[in-house]
Amino acid sequence: MTPRGGIRDERGFALLTVLVLVVVLGLALGLAGSSWTDIMQRAREEELFWRGDQYRKAIEAFYGVRHGGGLQMLPAKLEDLVRDPRNPGVVRYLRRLYTDPMTGGEWELIKDPSGRIRGVRSSSPLRPFRQAGFPAGYENFEGRQKYSEWEFVFTPGKPAPGTGPATPVPGRKSPGPGPVNP
Repeated sequence: MTPRGGIRDERGFALLTVLVLVVVLGLALGLAGSSWTDIMQRAREEELFWRGDQYRKAIEAFYGVRHGGGLQMLPAKLEDLVRDPRNPGVVRYLRRLYTDPMTGGEWELIKDPSGRIRGVRSSSPLRPFRQAGFPAGYENFEGRQKYSEWEFVFTPGKPAPGTGPATPVPGRKSPGPGPVNP
C-alpha cells in the first residue's frame, strides 16, 4: 500500500524549497545591484572631479595668455578651450570637450557679468558620497548636498587650487625653481 498523498506532499515540499531559493537569490541580487550602483556612482564622482578640474585649469590657462595689447580674457564658449580663436595657429587648452559624467550631457556654465565662462558645474541632483578630504582650493565642496553644488571655477587674481603662496628661497630674488645664488 502506498501512503496517501506521499508523492503529492513531496512535490509541495520541492516547490516550496524552490520558491524559498528564488526569494533568497532575488534578495542577494538586489543587494549586489545596489552595491554595483554605488560603485558606478563613486566612479562617476571621481570622473566628475577630474573633468571639472580639467575645465578649471583650461580656463585659467586661456585667461593667462595675453592678446591684443596685453588683455586677458575668459573664453566665450567651451569650444574656445579646444581651439583658441585668438591665435592663428592651433592652440589647445583641452584635447576635447568632456561631457558631465553624472548626467552624460552638457555642463552648466558659470559666467561672469560680461557673459564669459569662468567655470562649469554638473546639473546632477544626486548626493555626493565624498563629503570631506578635498584637495586644497576645493574645501568649499565639503558638506555639499548635490553634485550641482560642486562648482569648478577660475577666479582671476585668486591662487589656483593646490597652489599656495610661493615661498622665497634665501639668496634668490624671486621664488621658484632654478639654481640658488651663492
